[in-house]
Amino acid sequence: MPPSPLLELASDRLGQISVLSVAVATLASAVVFYIGSEVKERSRRKGHARIPGPTRLPLLGSALAMPQSHGWLTIANWKQKYGDIIQLDLLGYHLIAVNSAKVARDLLDKRSGLYSDRPQFAFAGELCEFNRSITLMKYDEPWKKQRKIIAQEFSTSSSIPRYWPLQEQQSRLLIKTLLQNPGQLRSELSMRLGIIIQRISYGYPVKSHDDEFLQLTLASLNDFTRAGKLGNFLVDFFPVLKHVPEWFPGAGFKLEAKRMKQTLNAAMRRPYEWTKKHMATGEALMPNLCGTILSEAQAPLTPEQEETLTWAAISSVGAGLDTSASTALTFLLAMMMHPEIQKKAQAELDSVIGTDRLPAITDRPALPYIRSIMAEVLRWNPAVPMGIAHSTSKDDFYDGYFIPKDSIILPNVWFMTHDPEVYEEPSKFNPERYGNSDAEMKKVYDLVFGFGRRSCPGMQFAEGTIFSIIATALATCDILPELDATGKPIFPELVWSDGVISFPPDYNCKLQPRTPNALSLLADATASSE
Repeated sequence: MPPSPLLELASDRLGQISVLSVAVATLASAVVFYIGSEVKERSRRKGHARIPGPTRLPLLGSALAMPQSHGWLTIANWKQKYGDIIQLDLLGYHLIAVNSAKVARDLLDKRSGLYSDRPQFAFAGELCEFNRSITLMKYDEPWKKQRKIIAQEFSTSSSIPRYWPLQEQQSRLLIKTLLQNPGQLRSELSMRLGIIIQRISYGYPVKSHDDEFLQLTLASLNDFTRAGKLGNFLVDFFPVLKHVPEWFPGAGFKLEAKRMKQTLNAAMRRPYEWTKKHMATGEALMPNLCGTILSEAQAPLTPEQEETLTWAAISSVGAGLDTSASTALTFLLAMMMHPEIQKKAQAELDSVIGTDRLPAITDRPALPYIRSIMAEVLRWNPAVPMGIAHSTSKDDFYDGYFIPKDSIILPNVWFMTHDPEVYEEPSKFNPERYGNSDAEMKKVYDLVFGFGRRSCPGMQFAEGTIFSIIATALATCDILPELDATGKPIFPELVWSDGVISFPPDYNCKLQPRTPNALSLLADATASSE
């Protein structure tokens, strides 16, 4: 029997009333919260000024001024009007953007005891569980345990060199493949980086572009980029919405979060279970992060210890894959656009190494111009342009301004590496600006690899991978642009992607062997790897 029109009308009306009730309750809560927070903040300022920023409206705060995309560019432009520190009040959140390397170091490095926490957002955190990874975890004991595990595999003087052969091998295979099939650039790069990071984290041998574990990782990284951007999901501003059932009108975000959580958990747990299963058979290649912990344990790990280990492992994979891919793609783009820089780099390689062998990571100290190119790649397009947000654990005061507890601190790394007061012609790719000075290059590294206690524990390891790709490519290839029908070089418009991790625009390039000997060297060096 078809439903009664009267029942259908009643059902529709009830649905509308439910939506209206939630909206009214949410608005009322927001009004009460706004009034209360304004009163409390005035008493906590102790005579200090509010940090300047865009016009604030009741309830909405600075919401209407919030940039919709490429926020680092908008915030950089605001510097002239508001200064080095800019505050946006957004529906209950205090967002404080920092446009100055000095201010970032003063707060995030020198006062790291107050600025080492992470903001906790409802969507990425509670619903998707990305906040269980070291990247977004609160600064607490579980975070310290995860970081200790990661550091022992990626940061010590004894652990880093043992993976140099793997990094060199995959760099050489990458360049060899791109010489034959340059159209596979992005997929081949993801696979080679995936091989390195999955091997070190799990002892797992990725063997193809469509490898199950690699694809799970890439899918979860895409989810992280979307989930981690403040403003994509209303529930971040109105956390009460997380209690809305999945079937409720407008609750599609709950289904999306559920899918993201499932993907993340599969990417985290399945490689770990594979490692446990295959350690005894030798299929899990040792040493690796999970295998080392499991083999050295005096007793079976407790459920809590296993959770710490699995999250540490997936955090390592996630942090090292897309950021390194973005950096490598930026390098190839820069070389394609600057043949004169290629030639100078190749001259240094030929002078120091010769043409009878391939460069190794141990050659890095003797190659200052290659190191300068690497630093300039990181400066020209920092892979994480707005850094990862910090959060204040207490009220603080700086330079006459009040910084409230739980403020979200956004270090505008992109502007810090493009500050015209520090870098002449900042949009120009120019390795000469460092004068081969490691001290000047270090200033870039100190910005792009994070601040204070939340700096990247795998920085030195990542440097090895990127250096190996750069040195191998320049030693063996000329990196050329694609040509149009008239023979004119095709260069992309230099607009990097939006998101937590930013990528250069799509482009096509051609790798041409510098000498017949270069091909032979690559073939010999990779013969046992295929």
